[in-house]
Amino acid sequence: MKIKYFQDTDTLYIELRSANIIETRDLDENTLIDLDDAGTICGITIEHAQERTDYPSFSFEQIAA
Repeated sequence: MKIKYFQDTDTLYIELRSANIIETRDLDENTLIDLDDAGTICGITIEHAQERTDYPSFSFEQIAA
């Protein structure tokens, strides 16, 4: 599992497992889930992460702009 924070867009991406993403679905206006060909959730994207999560309280990889 990998957790990445993109500071330039305030986006948090949680990769649950490495897989070939077949579909991305909107859970709401600011949350997306990535699915593989079996319909298994492989990743979660959270927009406006600073407002919506407590991201500094767990390990993450910050990607430079």
